[in-house]
Amino acid sequence: MSNIKKFRIKSFKENRSILKLDKISLKFGRKTILDNLNLRLNNGQILGLLGPNGVGKSTIFNLITGLLSPDFGKILINTEIVNDYPIYQRTLKFKIGFVPQHGGFFHDLTVYENLKAIAEITIENQSYRGEKIDSLISKFELDPVRDIKADFLSGGQKKKLVIAIALISDPKILLLDEPFAALDVMTIKTLQEIIVNLQSINNISVILCDHQARDLLACVDTAAIIHNGKVIADGTPTNLIKNIDAQNVYFGESFKIS
Repeated sequence: MSNIKKFRIKSFKENRSILKLDKISLKFGRKTILDNLNLRLNNGQILGLLGPNGVGKSTIFNLITGLLSPDFGKILINTEIVNDYPIYQRTLKFKIGFVPQHGGFFHDLTVYENLKAIAEITIENQSYRGEKIDSLISKFELDPVRDIKADFLSGGQKKKLVIAIALISDPKILLLDEPFAALDVMTIKTLQEIIVNLQSINNISVILCDHQARDLLACVDTAAIIHNGKVIADGTPTNLIKNIDAQNVYFGESFKIS
């Protein structure tokens, strides 16, 4: 798939860190998941996470949202340490949106009812609440299925709905866990364009992980390879696929972006 990014790095993405994982370590029992891991997301950046199964990509998202706490290390958002903040405070104060790999919606509610359920919690102004719901339904081209229960949507429509739900509270940081999984080529391209537009139009900083490496690299500014609990290589997609460590543990020698 061709690269849809019109740019990679701009100066405003380099100057200010919006999220930082500083020397994060985590074990489940005797198994080390993350080992002194360092990761940084700059303001206005799209960052991709890649690595073999079980290396801790989804665990990183759970640490950022507060579903898990690290054994050691600091999680900083806008330079403030948030380790002790519960999930709801991280969501509201630091405006974090999360799109899980599976679920993320109410199966027995319609598209409109799903968005309304979250909007009633996060948006006090009733007039703006309705405008926001209508705007997201239009933005994600969900008008034809507005009154259809989420359980009966296609895979792509469900993914659009979950992203729309995550955007209800106007997040500054959006986490996407395997957004391209089990989707057709055209739906993936549509989601790539949505992700880039969230960055360029809404100035949302994005972290996404996916096993579809080419699809991920087509829409990120930078990506990081995680192996043995650490970031072993990072950089722009073009530079990353040339990195010897990245080739050895993930890409192989013959991998190409397109």
